[in-house]
Amino acid sequence: MKSLLQRSARVPAAFAISASLLLAAAAPAHAAYPDHPIRWVVPFPAGGAMDNIARTLGEDMSKSLGQAIVVENRPGAGGNIGAEMVARSPADGYTLIIVANGMAVNPALYGKLSYDPIKDFAPVSLLAVVPNVLVANKAKNPQKTVAEVIASAKAKPGKYTYASAGNGTSIHLAGELFTSMAHVDLLHIPYKGSGPAMTDLLGGQVDYMFDSITSAKPHIDSGKLTPIAVTTSKRSTALPNVPTVAEAGVPGYELSPWFAAFVPAKTPQAVIDTLNRAMLESLKKPSVQQRLAGIGAEPIGSTPAQLKDHLAKETVKWGTLIRERGIHAD
Repeated sequence: MKSLLQRSARVPAAFAISASLLLAAAAPAHAAYPDHPIRWVVPFPAGGAMDNIARTLGEDMSKSLGQAIVVENRPGAGGNIGAEMVARSPADGYTLIIVANGMAVNPALYGKLSYDPIKDFAPVSLLAVVPNVLVANKAKNPQKTVAEVIASAKAKPGKYTYASAGNGTSIHLAGELFTSMAHVDLLHIPYKGSGPAMTDLLGGQVDYMFDSITSAKPHIDSGKLTPIAVTTSKRSTALPNVPTVAEAGVPGYELSPWFAAFVPAKTPQAVIDTLNRAMLESLKKPSVQQRLAGIGAEPIGSTPAQLKDHLAKETVKWGTLIRERGIHAD
């Protein structure tokens, strides 16, 4: 028979275990992510391809995540205002940002930024590509092929012009890459946005534009613009009969305006993985793909590691071109 001393010695231990179990039961459980709405920052105005992609994916992802995804437009300074805000936000997965090529371009374009695109953000996933297309005013210019554009430009250097949405935009960089690789002299005419640029192209004030398919296709369909070539490495599903610049006469040419999602640096990997899974699931859905196709967007999807590598390569590529061509934000 056990002594009283032996039995009593077990009481404090048993009491301690019971007490700890009671405290654990009383303590609030750690909520699973996400447990409240997520803010998705779009650093450009509403209505563009970037805004459409975020809203399309956000609406679908909210169903799988069980929380609303609220799109918030924070335009200005080539996307830098929204990017800085997200870089300074809590790294908890409740603030993310959709970006485009500017994430790779802006460090060289602006010289000094208030945030570091590499150090201040954690990659989530590549989302989609929206090709640019070289177009000409059908009534003003007879050129229908890249070879004809190059021949005309070489015959009259500096005479032909191309419009852009502003210095450093993908529309501008597409033109700079073209003139560099084709060894031609086209005059760049920057505008404050693609809308005014397109207006002057349709009006015949400028000759060409490397515009986004999103805004160019309606004018191509109406017969006002001639589609000459797309800037991506593969033909666009939105314009399957239009060749790429590379296959039409400038080997190696590629500008693929990409869109991707990032969160603030130091966001827990488990949270990033949750967002990544939700994005990839949405990108595979026919309903989402159909809506993206409506703006000429082609789904990509990637792992966070693949996006990290992609950003690094793009930063080198466009940084080199910007320095070589002496391009500045202003």
